[in-house]
Amino acid sequence: MATDQTRTGGGDAPDDPADLLPAESMLSLHKYLDMHAAVGHRTRYEILYRLVHSGDMSPTELADTLDIDDSTLHYHLNTLVDVGLVEKRQCTERGQDGLDTYYRATVFGDVTLTDGVDELIRGEHGFGELYDSSTA
Repeated sequence: MATDQTRTGGGDAPDDPADLLPAESMLSLHKYLDMHAAVGHRTRYEILYRLVHSGDMSPTELADTLDIDDSTLHYHLNTLVDVGLVEKRQCTERGQDGLDTYYRATVFGDVTLTDGVDELIRGEHGFGELYDSSTA
């Protein structure tokens, strides 16, 4: 498989990847890697995709949209919340007893999805030449 050799050995890349973080970084390299690992699972990617592109959703709306059972949904939602890609909020509508729970993508969730996985998918059209083994 052919690769783009112009990207290897770049002089701008630090020896330690953690050095890419700003001096006052809000997150550690480990935390960023946890975020990317979380969206590496199809169900969690789909949950984040729905929240980024559809806005806040309740667990019932997500379960119906994704056609998954409640326990599976909550397991994956908790993972996304734990790594900071999704936040849980509870609110009470006027005249209603109890709290409704909604989930929404955080700014990290939005960026991880739109500038990460979604961008890779959109960029696939330009990948053909990079990965064409017949030109190696």
